[in-house]
Amino acid sequence: LPRSMLRARTLLPLSLIAISTTAVRGFSLLSSPLLKRAVPAVTAVSFNAFHVSSVKMSAMKSDEEWRSILSPEQFSVLRGKGTEFPGSSPLNKIYPKDGVFKCAGCEADLYAAPSKFDSGCGWPAFYEGLPGAVTEVPDADGRRTEIVCTNCGGHLGHVFKGEGFPTPTNERHCVNGVCLRFDEAAKPKI
Repeated sequence: LPRSMLRARTLLPLSLIAISTTAVRGFSLLSSPLLKRAVPAVTAVSFNAFHVSSVKMSAMKSDEEWRSILSPEQFSVLRGKGTEFPGSSPLNKIYPKDGVFKCAGCEADLYAAPSKFDSGCGWPAFYEGLPGAVTEVPDADGRRTEIVCTNCGGHLGHVFKGEGFPTPTNERHCVNGVCLRFDEAAKPKI
């Protein structure tokens, strides 16, 4: 990258980010902590080409803007791809018939209440997201598939398929509860 871009803290064009995420021996240039420190403005953008192409520009914010909106734990999970402790979310053991689970970062509708089920995993589990609301991104190691909010790119958790749960999709969206806000009065926007 040109030094002027590094010094200016300019948001890189998405095409450059997508091109720069070529993996070499399982290492992505943009996942480098050195680059994240050198170009802090880029940290608002995912360091995965699949993820970058799925995020809507209207929901892009700087780390400073996200920190002013989110609690420290929400920031760690939604923006830093962290994980909350299992069983720690009050949303883990509620199973409402109506309402919508929304992204705690951008308020986008993610899951209809009836899609939530008890998987026993320690995190809220859903068998499907609302159409177009949740984007699947393969982890770099190929072992798991990350799920992110399509609107803001916030990390939600991971999706697991073929585990044999008696759900219509045989999928388990294992979601960090801190990433969600439940709105009982909302109707899913499909």
